[in-house]
Amino acid sequence: MRFMVMVKATEESEAGIMPNEELLTAMGAYNEELVKAGVMLAGEGLHPSSKGARVRFSGTDRSVIDGPFSETKELVAGFWLFDVKSVEECLEWVKRCPNPMTGPSEIEIRQVFEVDDFGDSFTPELQEQERRLKEQLG
Repeated sequence: MRFMVMVKATEESEAGIMPNEELLTAMGAYNEELVKAGVMLAGEGLHPSSKGARVRFSGTDRSVIDGPFSETKELVAGFWLFDVKSVEECLEWVKRCPNPMTGPSEIEIRQVFEVDDFGDSFTPELQEQERRLKEQLG
């Protein structure tokens, strides 16, 4: 099972305050442990929303909204992609994570959809297309 593990933004991360050497060292050790265990598939920190944008869709119309975005608690400051056997295992790994921020913080966990989750709507043709795309990604 794959899970997106999202570090929620804080006022400090949105202000562009970078982690100190102690936190970077602790996170590096944690990431190394995840990789050695075969759990971590990907992981990155994100720049503040002031450097980002959103695209709003309404039918065929598209509009761009430049950051920053006001609801800090709804923003993501970084992420990991974990491959584990269960949500319980994912939670155990996340509970071992150093606090990713200098103050109170929150990490959200969401399961990634797999082919079987889509049922009959995900036809054999669509499954083959998905297989080819994943192959191209390496």
